[in-house]
Amino acid sequence: MRYNDVLGTSTAQQFPQIDKKIKSFKEMCSEFKLDFQQTLAKKLPSIRGGGEEEADLAEILKKRLSSPFSSKNLNEWMDCKEREVDTLMSFTRMMKNTKIISSQNDLYKESLSAEHVVCFVFTSLGKDEPYLSALSKYLRGKTNPDLQDPHTHDVEKEQWYASKEVTAEMRRKEKLFSDFAEANEENKNMKFLTVGLTNETQEGSSIYLYEGGFAVSENFEPPSKPETVTAADINHNSVTLKISPPRFGAENITSYSVEYCVSGEDGWQQKTEAKAEEVTVRDLKPNTEYVFRCRAVTSAGVGPANVISDAIKTLPCSPPGKPRLEPNLTEISVSWEKPAELGEDVQILSYMVEYSKTDNNEEALQWNQTKSAGEKVILSGLQTETEYAVRVRCDCGSAGRSKESIIVKVCTTTFNRLAELLKNKSEKIKSDSSSVYKLPLTEEHMNIDGCRKFNFGEESTRLNRTIILFGAIGSGKSTLIDGMINYIVGVEWGNGFRFKFINEDQSTSRAHSQTSEVTVYKINHQDGFQIPFSLTIIDTPGFGDTRGIERDREITEQLRNLFSAQHGVTDIDAVCFVAQAASARLTATQKYVFDSVLSIFGKDVAENIRILATFADGQRPPVLEAINAAGVPCPKTKDGLPVHFKFNNSALFAHKRSSEGDRMSDVGEGGHFDKMFWEMGTKSMKSFFTALNVIETKRLTLTQEVLRERKQLEISVENMQEQVKLGLAKLEEIKKKSEKLKEYEFEIIKNENFEIEVTVMKPFEKEISHAGNILNCQQCHFTCHHPCTIPNDAYKTSCIAVGSDGYCTQCPGKCYWNVHFYQKYIWEYKEVKEKKTVKKLKEKYDRARGQKMTVQGLVEKLKAEYESLQSEVVKLMERSSKCLNRLKETSLKTNPLSTPEYIDMLIEEEKSEGKPGWKRRVQSLMVMKEKAKLMAKIEKGEKLLH
Repeated sequence: MRYNDVLGTSTAQQFPQIDKKIKSFKEMCSEFKLDFQQTLAKKLPSIRGGGEEEADLAEILKKRLSSPFSSKNLNEWMDCKEREVDTLMSFTRMMKNTKIISSQNDLYKESLSAEHVVCFVFTSLGKDEPYLSALSKYLRGKTNPDLQDPHTHDVEKEQWYASKEVTAEMRRKEKLFSDFAEANEENKNMKFLTVGLTNETQEGSSIYLYEGGFAVSENFEPPSKPETVTAADINHNSVTLKISPPRFGAENITSYSVEYCVSGEDGWQQKTEAKAEEVTVRDLKPNTEYVFRCRAVTSAGVGPANVISDAIKTLPCSPPGKPRLEPNLTEISVSWEKPAELGEDVQILSYMVEYSKTDNNEEALQWNQTKSAGEKVILSGLQTETEYAVRVRCDCGSAGRSKESIIVKVCTTTFNRLAELLKNKSEKIKSDSSSVYKLPLTEEHMNIDGCRKFNFGEESTRLNRTIILFGAIGSGKSTLIDGMINYIVGVEWGNGFRFKFINEDQSTSRAHSQTSEVTVYKINHQDGFQIPFSLTIIDTPGFGDTRGIERDREITEQLRNLFSAQHGVTDIDAVCFVAQAASARLTATQKYVFDSVLSIFGKDVAENIRILATFADGQRPPVLEAINAAGVPCPKTKDGLPVHFKFNNSALFAHKRSSEGDRMSDVGEGGHFDKMFWEMGTKSMKSFFTALNVIETKRLTLTQEVLRERKQLEISVENMQEQVKLGLAKLEEIKKKSEKLKEYEFEIIKNENFEIEVTVMKPFEKEISHAGNILNCQQCHFTCHHPCTIPNDAYKTSCIAVGSDGYCTQCPGKCYWNVHFYQKYIWEYKEVKEKKTVKKLKEKYDRARGQKMTVQGLVEKLKAEYESLQSEVVKLMERSSKCLNRLKETSLKTNPLSTPEYIDMLIEEEKSEGKPGWKRRVQSLMVMKEKAKLMAKIEKGEKLLH
């Protein structure tokens, strides 16, 4: 029978309402069948016996067909039950993570086993069915067949599964329930159930919610996923999502959960927000793809997630720092810091600088754009007295672009001549002239021995160019610097004032350089400058003044300190030689100045050398041919002349002025020439600074190496002289001792207390005052470096005499640095005559050998001492030879004071000129000549001890 098949289904067993109805139907069918069979059993014999008419049988059959128990009605009802069971099965199959229970009692028990229980209830399974009521009434004889409603047997009347509206609503609820169950599958404090319970107020189905065993809602609507989730804003470390609330279940939502993880990974993180509007997820990594999903949260659990289909990639880096703006008339200098955060493998190719006039309408700004490879740019061609907005962002190529920086606004300035402004801030100098002003400079402590630094103006973000000026005494170098500053700040010929940068000491002899220290002037760019960059001028003391070569060595050491210090000068744009234009040939001193300067620099600086010819007229300066003849390595023009610029500073501080208005006078022939020289100087200044702006900046790395090698060579040669002196003395000592030992050999054999007189070298302390620090080895009694610029013992490992391994490269014992100390004296070795017994001489070596020594053995031991000393001299020669070879490879010129012939030339010139102090200078040159001879021998590989 069909009802047995239905009763055998799991659905009928899981939902007792179905089971009960089918069993009731089965019982009534059996009862009707039995009654029908009994009626036939009575009627058929009577009809066969003729007691009743066949029409009576026909009437019985007619009643059956018209009764609720007609085959048609019975089959239709079973069809409906099968349909109901199939419908239930389709619902329950879709419910994952859900347990089907069969009774109210089971539901109560289950509700106590979890914090939250959500139950999908089929509310119409136990609802009374008119057809079953009709069957029951028919069997009880309460139905008048003639009065039956024709729809009484409509088996589908008012059945939940037969209503399109009801089933559609049930499927909506089932979808919400199933999605809710799936979303909370991992939640151990939740259970999801399905049961059939009759509830007249909820047709078809409802969702019950239990908390702690108590029903809190019989019409709970779980939230659906948020309708839309879109990216509203993407940054380098955050993403802002715009969330639309779910279509269903919104009244039960307590908050929203945004979950995210790196694309391809499983480590989900979560952020909770109270409302579904805009949610910003922070602390993300730049240049990284993230997957986002969002779901609603209720007191019972979380809803299904809306997953953004495409991964969202954060921007490659953070925005650049807040722009710093320096406006002038028609330009704005913009600088900024690099991004604080940069994604992995991200490179900033350029910066996009955008600017716009504000025009009081911030929302409709018309942005202009320019690119910059570095963290600064100058916006040109702007309108004066106009407000501009500026922002910056990074272009990272294929990785994308960053967000814009903070927008900064600034107004370009009004026209006001810089020179006039500076005049009001400057101090008048010189009593004989009321129109010369000393520009205000601020000294900055460099903590570099022999160097000073002055700043002019406030720090600027403009590009900086650095030049260094060299010149002999009287070349006009200081006045040239004053000319440069007057040009830079815009002083014109007709102005009634001039500026001085360098305050010359009038008490200083013209034979001495007016500059005693290496001075660094940092001229920070200001609005109104005639050059588009900041300028650093390194002013050096004049080489070749009357204080001699010792002073020149001090200057070289000062430059080495400046170029080597951590906060010193590390780049150079131009190495400028200042020379008088009229010099047709270079004197020995002038050539010495050129060669001395060139020997300081590495070969890579050759292209940056420029000649500045002073006291020039309109003609070709003769000094250019002289420089060519001297073989100065520098760039050449098409004519084969050194690249040069002509200046005549005679008009800079011309005293002739008109009596009215404090204006420069052009009256008379002198005024005409002054103006001509001024205009020539202005033209040359413009050409020089224009050329300077395109020169390739050079790092001073190779120059630092040259200076270091020179210093090492200088120390080695000085110490080698001492070692050679000691070696020769030792050789003489051995010779004398050997002669004495052989001469008195017979007496010595008979009497070991026989005395002989010998000459030995002994160290003595020699006090030196005001000569720099002196590094001495206490074990060897040897002066390893003098003078040394290291301030005290705490930093002695930085001394150039100490090797990278911590051992001294100069003392005979090559001792460790911790036995070296800075002291006020040098060790000086002197010959001393001593009387010693042969026994005493032998005892020194007997202790070492552990046995008695013969006279011959004593002589051999003395020779071994000499050979050991000679070996040390050879090592010093090898080290010095390496320094010489390296200097040949790296420096522009060899040190002129390393050539004896060159020094002879300087000595002859000193003697012929006879300037004050020439004898002292010649004496210094003679000392230097001995060192030069020693270096010449080293270069040739000659033996120093033989």
